[in-house]
Amino acid sequence: MALAREGGADKTCRMDLTERAAKSARVVAVFDRVADVYDNVGVPWFTPIAEQLVRAAAPVGGERALDVGCGRGAATVALARAVGPGGHVTGIDLSPRMVEACAADIAGLGLPNVDVQVLDASSPSLPPAAYELVVSSLVVFFLPDPLAALSAWRRLLVPGGRLAISTFAARDQVWEAVDATFRPYLPAGLLDARTTGAAGPFSSDTGVEELVAAAGYTDVRTIHFDIEVTFTDVEQWYVFSRSHGQRAMWDAIASTDHDTVKTIAGDRLEQARGTDGRIHLHQQVRCTLAACPI
Repeated sequence: MALAREGGADKTCRMDLTERAAKSARVVAVFDRVADVYDNVGVPWFTPIAEQLVRAAAPVGGERALDVGCGRGAATVALARAVGPGGHVTGIDLSPRMVEACAADIAGLGLPNVDVQVLDASSPSLPPAAYELVVSSLVVFFLPDPLAALSAWRRLLVPGGRLAISTFAARDQVWEAVDATFRPYLPAGLLDARTTGAAGPFSSDTGVEELVAAAGYTDVRTIHFDIEVTFTDVEQWYVFSRSHGQRAMWDAIASTDHDTVKTIAGDRLEQARGTDGRIHLHQQVRCTLAACPI
């Protein structure tokens, strides 16, 4: 009987690992597809969010910093400039195309204190206690096991090192309505990163703080900032929505339904058109800060 139970547990574990690997593979495929246009369609989004997170993390000259899920390097660049030539920044991402594009961007900026690697954010194969600061902007909710990932990142920090992560908080009602346009057309369980916060730890400051504390961090606290996103018209919103993680939603919708979704979303976006003729949407971003125990 004991052997039967162990065999069942082992099978369950293998299935769980297989499911996690499949989820990671789906996320990588999406970001490989959008790497060329990611944060590069004339709508400031990831860069201002990452720059605010880095400011909150308060990097110091000469520090070693790690940017987990670096994408095209929005936080990586801000960190490299903050730690200066005496410091060093490592950026990691599981998407090979993102890493390739990020490395090219870094080279174009002439930042010699950066290296970028293809590594899994869930369990980065990096030396322990090698960094004073770990930053991760809009990444943790994509991971199959956020608690395990946060625990792995803690082991990469020196005693007293710092963690800074960003997740999505509240949005304005128009943006809620626009994203709701997709739901009737999506397979069960497929949601954008901003909507995964409707339940679970990412639904509140307390939930994220408890998740970070459970991963072994101390001095856990939260700050917020607001970001306004402005579109000239519905077409620019459409291009923007296909340039990041929400591309997975468009790809999951039958091509015959794309025009319908775009039309309904466009009607809802009109509610946010200002007197300047542009569409204005607002998103609150949550920054959770913590320390590695000494």
